[in-house]
Amino acid sequence: MTKQLRVALAGNANVGKSAIFNQLTGLNQVVGNWPGKTVERAEGTLHFKGYTIRVIDLPGIYSLSTFSIEEIVSRDYIAVEKPDIIVNVVDASALERNLYFTLQLLELEAPVVMALNQVDYAAKKGIRINAERLSEILGVPVVPTVAITGSGINELLTTVIAVASGEKRLQPLKVRFGAEVEKRVHRLQKIVEAYVPQICEVYPARWIATKLLERDSDVAGKLKNCKGGAEVLEYAEKLAAELEKLHGEPSPVILASERYSIASKIAKEVTIEEAPPRISLEQKLDAITTHKVLGYPILVGVVMAMFSLIFIGGSLFSGILESILGGITLYIEEVLAFLPSAARSLITNGFFGGIVAGITIALPYIVPFYIILALLEDSGYLPRAAFLMDNLMHKIGLHGKAFIPLILGYGCSVPACIGCRIMETQRERLLAAFVVTLIPCAARTVVILGLVGRFVGLHAALAIYIFDLILIFILGRIAFKVLPGEPVGLIMEMPPYKKPSLKNVLTKTWNRTKDFAYIAFPIIVAGSLTITALNITDFINYITAGAQPLISGWLGLPVEAGIPLIFGVLRKELALILLSQLIPLESLSALQMIVFTLVIMVYIPCIATIAALIREFGWRKALAITFTDIALALFLGGIAYRILLIFMPS
Repeated sequence: MTKQLRVALAGNANVGKSAIFNQLTGLNQVVGNWPGKTVERAEGTLHFKGYTIRVIDLPGIYSLSTFSIEEIVSRDYIAVEKPDIIVNVVDASALERNLYFTLQLLELEAPVVMALNQVDYAAKKGIRINAERLSEILGVPVVPTVAITGSGINELLTTVIAVASGEKRLQPLKVRFGAEVEKRVHRLQKIVEAYVPQICEVYPARWIATKLLERDSDVAGKLKNCKGGAEVLEYAEKLAAELEKLHGEPSPVILASERYSIASKIAKEVTIEEAPPRISLEQKLDAITTHKVLGYPILVGVVMAMFSLIFIGGSLFSGILESILGGITLYIEEVLAFLPSAARSLITNGFFGGIVAGITIALPYIVPFYIILALLEDSGYLPRAAFLMDNLMHKIGLHGKAFIPLILGYGCSVPACIGCRIMETQRERLLAAFVVTLIPCAARTVVILGLVGRFVGLHAALAIYIFDLILIFILGRIAFKVLPGEPVGLIMEMPPYKKPSLKNVLTKTWNRTKDFAYIAFPIIVAGSLTITALNITDFINYITAGAQPLISGWLGLPVEAGIPLIFGVLRKELALILLSQLIPLESLSALQMIVFTLVIMVYIPCIATIAALIREFGWRKALAITFTDIALALFLGGIAYRILLIFMPS
């Protein structure tokens, strides 16, 4: 019979947990060189040496306190659900900082195996960690790994099974603080054991005592409803006050200082510096790209280069694909000549026309964008951009970290909305999600570059992007004033620059493109079939006639453009594809192309984004964002038509 194991991956953000998770399970958890990618736990399964192992990738956190949702999620899973083994993933190049979290795992009496990851990067910095000595001090196995290449993963799994089976026994370090703190922890532990034994069945009594001295609100809340809990809380408050009087610091700071002192001593004992520190290329790059003056033109250059490359690459691929696939529809129509004209039109124009349009219009712009996004993620430039944007983001009530979901929004609005969880408060998450929905995703980029960029010019397309950024700033500022609350400061780890892995970049591009194709193409084909059916039955004339006052009267567009705008709520690239099926794109004036694109850009991204907003914020807030975006898109489209008409007569 196959034995079962549950293994949780826990550690600081950006130490390679997701890379180890992918190596173990073969799944495709997002990997990148920026903190906060794993915003909720991910799960996968593998089979190894007769074991079926369930692997859980917990969010990256820096402590087991309750300062963030991620810390609560991780702590509850480790303490309450009690996985068989905790693989504590540690960055070998930043051992002291990572050990702070390791010590808390040991305090929680969790069964720990340490994956000493990124030993290759530490070696490049002239740092070598004595893994054997570290294992002796901590009393847990320490396995050096390089997750991105898979080095050490087999040894890690073998060690996990050896510990789980009892073949290798743990003798974890008993974390002990200074005499003044230790004395009070010991006294409180006795009280906890005596008054709330039921809680001690779930959590170690010493850990509860330590957390109460730290004034942990979650643990205090658990005791409030227990018999004897009030007495324990009263005594804990008395001891915490004594500590604060002695040290002149808040008790959480005193406990944190004690842990950092222990972590520092351990790190110094096991760290060997093999090369004198010198300024590396990565450090020089870091200094330039975060410079308070030089950093901004570099950021603008990176963004401009990104969209220029997408446009050039997209136009090139689009032309090649059109020449290859252009005759397919005509050929299929000839083959199906024996069918009635309505059935033939449904198959050729509706079904195959939708597929060909998706390949020639959408994919050429999406694939280059995904490649560039993967390069920015893996290189470590995204956190630098977030750092530079901090001051500007504060103007709309957010801090620089919000720039990361905003950049992700240029790829897809759905993960960008979910990525807003990296923000600290619910107010900031809602604010960030609102502005994220206004970012032109890859599908809307298809419309911007495929219509305005292609037929009006790249300068006009870039002007639309700039207008969008100004609009986001203004609307974000308004939302900031409307929503009560204050912005918080930026606290974000700045990972080192790394050379992107070609394999990782291609894998991410392939997975994102595959996900796009699986979701978008059925909708594109269904939309194409619907439009063809409406055309065949002449029902389309009723719809266009009903929408004429808004579409032609207010927006100045051909009446046929109403259909793509209505169906555009499904997918934005579908709007351009449907428009091309209803009227030749070349027949539109430059003014109409710009107005149509502007409306599509501000319009709510797609139905999947609405679903993501509902999941994150509930129905009311999701619908409020949706209807705000739609009303704003139609309002701005009409205003833009009237203003541009002065300069660009149609």
